Amino acid sequence: MDKVMFTVNGKSVEVEAEKNWTLLYVLREKLDITGPKPGCNTGDCGACKVLLDGEAVNSCTTLIGKCEGRDVVTIEGIAREGQLHPIQESFVEKGAVQCGYCTPGMVISAKALLDKNPEPSRNEVIGALDNNLCRCTGYVKIVDAILDASEKMRGKGGE
Repeated sequence: MDKVMFTVNGKSVEVEAEKNWTLLYVLREKLDITGPKPGCNTGDCGACKVLLDGEAVNSCTTLIGKCEGRDVVTIEGIAREGQLHPIQESFVEKGAVQCGYCTPGMVISAKALLDKNPEPSRNEVIGALDNNLCRCTGYVKIVDAILDASEKMRGKGGE
């Protein structure tokens, strides 16, 4: 086993891990962070998305060794001081949360997009969700929620 040090949701962590362990496995099984969801385990569904140095990545296909010295943010790290992030608020307000299984990955993808492009077009939002699958909806409410969050974040001066 190797020791891997990285930051999760603003806190430094050190874990002993096998080289073939995924970030998803370490988050859920070793750090008890359950927001990223196991889905396909092949990087196709996006339910396990996290931010790795600000980039949305599938944690099920990211080996833990690639996280050494890096910053990981999960859905648990998006809210601040008990307040939902504007993206989370918009998901609730626009009815974009259905069963909720895909929601953490959707929110993470939205955050990565809005951090880079605070005023995306509808097509850019759709493109950012390309690797996020939802079986409960036709994505319209999710896209609307992200566009609404974009407006809120710009109105509040962003994050």
